[in-house]
Amino acid sequence: MNAKMDDMDDVSLEDARELLIDLVSIPSPTDEETEAAERLVEFFAAHGREAWIDEIGNVRAPADDSVLLTSHVDTVPGEIPVEVQPADAEDIEAGVADEEGEDVLWGRGSVDATGPLAAMAAAAVRTGVSFVGVVGEEVDSRGSRFLVDDRESAPEAVVNGEPSGTDGITLGYRGLLAGTYVATSESGHTSRPDPNAIQHAVRWWSAVEEHFEGDEYEPVFEQVTTKPVDVDGGVSDDGLSVEATMDVQLRVPPSLDVETVCEAAEAELEVGTVTWKDEVPPVMTSPRTAVARAFRVAIRDAGEEPRLVRKTGTSDMNIYAGAWDCPIATYGPGNSDLDHAPDERLSLTEFDQSVEILERVATTLRGENP
Repeated sequence: MNAKMDDMDDVSLEDARELLIDLVSIPSPTDEETEAAERLVEFFAAHGREAWIDEIGNVRAPADDSVLLTSHVDTVPGEIPVEVQPADAEDIEAGVADEEGEDVLWGRGSVDATGPLAAMAAAAVRTGVSFVGVVGEEVDSRGSRFLVDDRESAPEAVVNGEPSGTDGITLGYRGLLAGTYVATSESGHTSRPDPNAIQHAVRWWSAVEEHFEGDEYEPVFEQVTTKPVDVDGGVSDDGLSVEATMDVQLRVPPSLDVETVCEAAEAELEVGTVTWKDEVPPVMTSPRTAVARAFRVAIRDAGEEPRLVRKTGTSDMNIYAGAWDCPIATYGPGNSDLDHAPDERLSLTEFDQSVEILERVATTLRGENP
């Protein structure tokens, strides 16, 4: 399905801001994205574009596939009162705004990643390119995984939506290895010297942390970092054993692959088992791709100096890069230091600028003069 230039509907910055504020006002934590997805479909329909919600919950608005603009609909939990406030000195110090008095939108998702999502929806309508709002990014990336399996072919280029600031072009993310360690030991008096399951869990994870301990001068992006995210343990209900369960995550730099990190972590096992539940490869793309070049030009045209960004987390860009052989980068308004934060907020001036930069990039990738 290809959108023709004369079928495109103009989306004003006021329209785009209205969509953003509406989406931020709709709670959309993972597994509760339906109402926000319906608002996106309504937005596309109001501007003459066909869109629908697919079987997994993604918002699909296919059009000119010279570029796919895509971001995630879901947010992390947490209620932040939605309001627009004038920027103050604290906002400037935090890198949220450039000048006092700018409109700043407070609310969960304003930065991660409803700001990029709304900016991409507006730019997609303005330029007639493809758009998808995916679900589940904050948990298991089920929306992006479904998308790559469901599409018959890859788009010609992809721009993934996550906060980078209006001048930032994100080219790299670390990968993710997530799993659950389980151990069981016989119950006994705590004065006995034999280690119980809880101690086995602690010892295994300490060995993993020591194995991957990085040099203090090595950038975090280039390290394997380790993080326990949930621990449960104690005497079983029948009183006959001690049980321990630990959920863990390891972030994998592009210099390594997930399989190598997995093998190294398993090699430290002496007691217990570990089951890996999620494996996402790292990604590092070239700054010389058509997408990266288009962003550099658009950002300079907007009066900014482009920054090339590498992020220590993981995103849907990893999924797309692993499945599709096409140029890709990540971009979006917002300060990523405010991802998931209790003071998450976004300058609407920055949001406006990102819409216009995305429009220029999409137009360039369509082979037209911006």
